[in-house]
Amino acid sequence: MSAPRPASRDSSSIRDLALLVGASVDDLADAGSVTGVTLDSRAVQHGDLYAALPGARAHGADFAGQAAAAGASAVLTDPDGLQRMRADGVDLPAVVVADPRSVLGAVAAHVYGTTGQTLTMVGITGTNGKTTTAYLVASALEALGHRTGLIGTVETRIGDERIKSVRTTPEASDLHAILAVMEERDTDTCVMEVSSHALSQHRVDGVVFDLALFTNLSQDHLDFHADMEDYFSAKAQLFTPLRSQRALVCVDDVWGRRLAEQSGVPVTTLTTAPGQQADWVVTVGTEDPTRFSLRGRDLELDLRSALPGDFNVANTAMAAVALLLLGEETDAVSRAILTDPHVPGRMEKVTAPHDEDLLAVVDYAHTPDAVEAALAALRPSTKGRLVVVLGAGGDRDRGKRHGMGRAAAGLADVVVVTDDNPRSEEPSAIRAAVIEGARSYDSHARLVEVDGRAQAIREGVRLAREGGPGSVVAVVGKGHETGQEVAGVVHPFDDRDVLRAALEAAAP
Repeated sequence: MSAPRPASRDSSSIRDLALLVGASVDDLADAGSVTGVTLDSRAVQHGDLYAALPGARAHGADFAGQAAAAGASAVLTDPDGLQRMRADGVDLPAVVVADPRSVLGAVAAHVYGTTGQTLTMVGITGTNGKTTTAYLVASALEALGHRTGLIGTVETRIGDERIKSVRTTPEASDLHAILAVMEERDTDTCVMEVSSHALSQHRVDGVVFDLALFTNLSQDHLDFHADMEDYFSAKAQLFTPLRSQRALVCVDDVWGRRLAEQSGVPVTTLTTAPGQQADWVVTVGTEDPTRFSLRGRDLELDLRSALPGDFNVANTAMAAVALLLLGEETDAVSRAILTDPHVPGRMEKVTAPHDEDLLAVVDYAHTPDAVEAALAALRPSTKGRLVVVLGAGGDRDRGKRHGMGRAAAGLADVVVVTDDNPRSEEPSAIRAAVIEGARSYDSHARLVEVDGRAQAIREGVRLAREGGPGSVVAVVGKGHETGQEVAGVVHPFDDRDVLRAALEAAAP
């Protein structure tokens, strides 16, 4: 689904846009103006500037004819793109720069009038916890009476409108259109997830966050980033004056501590790690692991996480301090943070009628650390057998598959290894890598390989029932996703629906 556009839009001169980004222009640049921006030729509306960017598989300029037919008034591209356009007989005015992606944010901000943003912007980055923390902050702000927008992995929310997300952070052209719509609808705060891909690919250019949050960093996306240093450097871009005004950094891991030291903006630190120094320190209760104290700056808050797991205590604490840094009163924060954020696919319980003996959850955990954290959260409350169903994605960071299997074997009683999104890879080869990791951990966990995710979920339910009352089945990896990509084809698939059907079919 394409991004929403503001209802009323002023036009921008093509020549002014060229001057804005220092672009060369041709004689046609005097021919008109633009009222919107998109890099998807299929989403072009009349009056749009079509951003024809070079890609890994194709050049956007090859689709300039389609954009022209749809009503595009001009094209932003590189010299190669200009040649391709003209060779295809497309005579739209062209704004030409060496790296059009690097100026797309500035162009979109100018066209949509978001250069002088009125929204309070909260950006959240990190390997794990971005989505949950974003929902916690947004839900609490709404409970406090704010009109809040949300942009992230699961969805974009503007008031009551919900739009399914294609990626964690939208392209710059879509992002500025969304921000313009939020302002048009009197939204006062936007909470958004900021991915490393987005930072590397200029998707948040033209946005300065009032507050930037860092949750943690662990292995992920090493199919895109050269190594962990490159991954960290991409995340660290958010914590520079170009992109944010102040920061809140969790210093539980070495990456957070490094970021706090090198950040180019003022930093407030938080820790949940015993003995670690920080501006805000979390101490978890011994009797109730969802209750914790948050101490700092001559304040102490007694709080409770509305979500299970130690990692959600960290997410909740981050959200609470973010609210304080945004100027909310202490007592109001203590109340608002208890609002159930209902984060889709994050430790989400799935139930079946008349079935109280088995706990079933779906979680998006798709890194070694996230798998370990999810199972560690479930282990203490498991009175019977803990069964995990997991796989790993194809055409992605292959190095984490071993670690995911090892993490699962370290905490679960039964590990059912199956398919995630195999994409173009052979599913059995992916499963073999996960199984190898599981076998590397010296545990008594039972390993079961099942070809086909639906069958694996049914087998997971059966094996959990064998464990008796108080057993748990956790289906991890895909979370909120509603499709499964196999051999280049996306098939409808929702772990929650499949798990619910398996529970109902096997209900006592």
